[in-house]
Amino acid sequence: MCGRYAASRSPEDLAGIFGIERWEPATAEESLEPDWNVAPTKEVYAVLDRPEKDAADPRPVRQLRKLTWGLVPSWAKTPEGGARMINARAETVHEKPSYRRAFAARRCILPADGYYEWVTGTEERDLEVEGKRKRPRKQPYFVTPADGSVFAMAGLYEFWRDPTLPGDHPRAWWVTCSVITTEAETAPLAAAPADGPGALADIHPRMPLMLTPDRWDAWLDPARTGPEELRELLAPPPEGLMRAYPVSTAVSNVRNNGPELLKELAAPEVGTLF
Repeated sequence: MCGRYAASRSPEDLAGIFGIERWEPATAEESLEPDWNVAPTKEVYAVLDRPEKDAADPRPVRQLRKLTWGLVPSWAKTPEGGARMINARAETVHEKPSYRRAFAARRCILPADGYYEWVTGTEERDLEVEGKRKRPRKQPYFVTPADGSVFAMAGLYEFWRDPTLPGDHPRAWWVTCSVITTEAETAPLAAAPADGPGALADIHPRMPLMLTPDRWDAWLDPARTGPEELRELLAPPPEGLMRAYPVSTAVSNVRNNGPELLKELAAPEVGTLF
């Protein structure tokens, strides 16, 4: 799954990486600060191709937008369920009522440095089984491209109109998003340590669907709407592109934020894991 990630690149960096044509925040305050502990309901950057409103040219324009993480379907009566709809499974995204319309017409890329996943240690599980610990401690791992490139997560976005507000109210329209997940890789990680996880599947059975640069244009193209054509875009990336390493348990508290959360630990803080 993907319940927490890091996103520290600036709009200028993202513009160069993705070929952004439009990013015009009204003020500097509208830009998002680097976030090393992105959690559901936070605002995040998304890359999308969409025609500009009221523009004479109908062609899609590549834009950098701020969206709220946690998708609210257009038909929802209230936005309360958005915090739970942070992930959409690649295997069923084309048929689930909450996601199928967005999958057909509103796909995006959510740029990240990488994502966090938690592992329960062997000793902690034993204590839980023996009834000596009700809430076993978990060791966070950070998963990131081994070459330091951007982790381009496949995403969906949706518009929701708040019926309780007038049309000109700044919160009348919500634009929300979800991360698509797929089965975690079972192939060996790049530079896997001898005493660490050998594959992403050893950490968690699911992972965000990462899009390699050769697939960005096709994924973002709103003209692609055929179900079978779109499902082909959900293929997992080539194996062996990721590395994973233990980080401080401080990341488990969403109030903690800073580049120190990405510091690689020499050894896990929570005993034996693998």
